[in-house]
Amino acid sequence: MRVAVRWSGGDPANFEVTVDDDATVSDLKRAIESVTNVRASRVKLLNLRLGAKLAEDGAPLASIKVPKTVMMMGARDSVVEAMRELEALASASAPTFEDDLDIDASEAAVACERDPRFLERLAKRVESHSMKFTGGEPRVGAKMLVLDIDYTLFDHRTPAESASEIARPFLHEFLTRAHQANFDIVIWSATSLKWIELKLSELGVLTHTDYKIIGLLDSTAMITVETEKYGVFNCKPLGFLFSQKFPEGVRYGPHNTVMFDDLSRNFVMNPQLGLKIRPFKNAHTSRHTDVELLRLADYIEAISTLDDFRQLNHNRWEHYLATMDKRERK
Repeated sequence: MRVAVRWSGGDPANFEVTVDDDATVSDLKRAIESVTNVRASRVKLLNLRLGAKLAEDGAPLASIKVPKTVMMMGARDSVVEAMRELEALASASAPTFEDDLDIDASEAAVACERDPRFLERLAKRVESHSMKFTGGEPRVGAKMLVLDIDYTLFDHRTPAESASEIARPFLHEFLTRAHQANFDIVIWSATSLKWIELKLSELGVLTHTDYKIIGLLDSTAMITVETEKYGVFNCKPLGFLFSQKFPEGVRYGPHNTVMFDDLSRNFVMNPQLGLKIRPFKNAHTSRHTDVELLRLADYIEAISTLDDFRQLNHNRWEHYLATMDKRERK
């Protein structure tokens, strides 16, 4: 049996291995090891599943519907060790620089939010695309929380043996508390829908019992904008989400929606509704100190009682929490 494999971030990125017809998942991983030098114990096969779960090592391949291309995640021992050393060095010395636009909210609103060219592109995108609903039921009276994935919910570049190593600390607690605070959750990533589903499945987000994700949006829902100062770039217009068909009585809009993203350019069409989260990088070291999601869960709970978010400046979310804490102590 010949199996095509795609190795995310690896070299070779695409290759084939041959296994016996009676081979198990473990045999496939050993064949992959012979090509990549990634230890079989480190190899994760993201879309090799039996039902809703990843296929166990002892499962015969004949009992699994093997996809056309098996998606692999894993890193060689030398790469993992080198990354840990580099991360420790980076953490102790250089500051982090973000490849993002230093966009002023009011300037962005004038440049993009009301530009008829971009509104026309948004209207065409609404006509041609739609959100993928994932089974979570939109709730009447609920607010909306829109979340990025890469560097927001997990570190997508640090090599790891398991998703737990690169998931942002307090991920599931954050999503649970947001859901309990009456926020319906949508995931919007600038990647493909297939990769979004793979990432979230590996993180255990789509099957968690304490919260539900109502929908997924990918790069096809984004639009291209251009400004004289910043040039051409893609962004995530929340108008696309607001235009989706939801059950009767469910209403999301600028008054009750907030978007978390590590890149402020992604909410340039809705600058007042965006909260720029600190990026989660160098997971092997930073996961021991990162409490961003824990504090943002406090913020989500604090604003959940407000009728209109447009009075908020999400860039000052920490100041808002500090003010609330002082009021509670009085």
